[in-house]
Amino acid sequence: MITVSDLSLSFSGQALFSHVDLLFTEGNCYGVIGANGAGKSTFLKILSGQLEPTSGAVSIDPRLRMSVLKQDHHAYDEFTVFETILMGNPRLYQVLKEKDALYAKEDFSDADGDRAAELEAEFAELNGWEAETEAGKLLQGLGMENTDLYRQTASLTGSEKVKVLLAMALFGQPDIILLDEPTNDLDVRSISWLEDWLAEFPGTVIVVSHDRHFLNNVCTHIVDIDYNKIKMYVGNYDFWYESSQLIQRMLRDQNRKAEEKIKELQSFIQRFSANRSKSKQATSRKRLLDKITVEEMPASSRRYPYVGFSMDREPGKEILTVENLSKTVDGVKVLNQVSFRVNRGDKIAFVGSETANTALFKILMEELEPDEGSFKWGVSTSRSYFPQDNSPYFNGCELSILKWLEQYSDKDTTETYLRGFLGKMLFSGDDVYKPVQVLSGGEKVRCMLSRMMLFGSNVLVLDQPTNHLDLESITAVNNGVADFKGVVLFASHDHQFVQTIANRIIEIREEGCIDRMCTYDEYLEQRDSLL
Repeated sequence: MITVSDLSLSFSGQALFSHVDLLFTEGNCYGVIGANGAGKSTFLKILSGQLEPTSGAVSIDPRLRMSVLKQDHHAYDEFTVFETILMGNPRLYQVLKEKDALYAKEDFSDADGDRAAELEAEFAELNGWEAETEAGKLLQGLGMENTDLYRQTASLTGSEKVKVLLAMALFGQPDIILLDEPTNDLDVRSISWLEDWLAEFPGTVIVVSHDRHFLNNVCTHIVDIDYNKIKMYVGNYDFWYESSQLIQRMLRDQNRKAEEKIKELQSFIQRFSANRSKSKQATSRKRLLDKITVEEMPASSRRYPYVGFSMDREPGKEILTVENLSKTVDGVKVLNQVSFRVNRGDKIAFVGSETANTALFKILMEELEPDEGSFKWGVSTSRSYFPQDNSPYFNGCELSILKWLEQYSDKDTTETYLRGFLGKMLFSGDDVYKPVQVLSGGEKVRCMLSRMMLFGSNVLVLDQPTNHLDLESITAVNNGVADFKGVVLFASHDHQFVQTIANRIIEIREEGCIDRMCTYDEYLEQRDSLL
């Protein structure tokens, strides 16, 4: 259990949050959400003791062991994977090292024997003899091999290091686990395994994530950082989001009678509390939801951008034909005789190899030449492209946001017209005069989306459009693409984004191309039997 009492944190006299009182209990998973810069990761650092608050206190039973997902991917390069995972339980690692050092001594004394016996007893008590088996199971669950345990951590790829650090955080039966963006760089299978693992975890989990599907599957509570306050709500992310939107509508409608508001809200709560959940805490969660009152529902100060794509003209019957495309990137053949045909109404999610998807999109947008094969766009199509790497659009550019967008507008270059698009992306007032080269990753993505909305294209090609965005912006992009009436070709790591948009799934594999007319969840259910 973690008790947070009257907690405040200020930087340069500016309060990030203040007067925070929270209780985190075992058996629950708490998702920490908030706009970029709200202090989510900072709050986790305070809970873990890495950062001192300005005032207030965090109280944790000293008998409980806390484990934290490390963020430095190179911190353990000098160790083996097994040693790195073992360090997830610092005391066990210390005991093992001291024990090994004693047995390595040439002049092993009686005192050394007594100490070794003490260490052996503690080692057994800490489940040291099962450590290798447990570490191997964690690695396998995350999609690596048991033989990887004895590789040097420095030899791993970036995504493999992420998995090792995650295994390190889960290792050794901790009582409390703090996870900051644990699904970054994880594949679908690894995320699903992690969801199941956390659902069965008996301790306390506190997690920061931009993955809505993950938050919905694992969270029993949402901890919202807003209005310089931190408040806790029962339920998963979707429940929090819909509650927040409902409250905002209620607050805007001052003429509605209080009784009607309460009736609507109570009906909403009852509907959500009846939903099934994969978490084993579903029964206790329902009891908590049944006790929620109107006053406990969330209201948010956060603003959601508006993403909407309109077509200047409808596409014809011929959209795109791809025949036997092949491409080698950095010595690896990422596309091998890829063929498919795109039809009107298709919203195709390309899943699998990120390198293959990016190469395909670049070829289709004529930024890259294929080694073999051909493709042909229909004469009635107009395309708008969101590249995974947008740096060429901004590097070395000294233009303001307004002038940057102006160079892409063929219809109207007046400030009023351009401000309309930028305003939808939350660039208002003097914000439009900021130079684009100083923008954050999320701001650059919003600029790219404003640019795309100018074009009126009937085909959207989107390569990881939710990268660098906060939950509010991800939701806006999700809604905008889902509502678009044209054709969409896209790749995304966001499960909910793919599930709510795609009506067709294409996975480019080494041994062939899988093409199915189905939702993402349906595809995942049948994937292992394909090819």
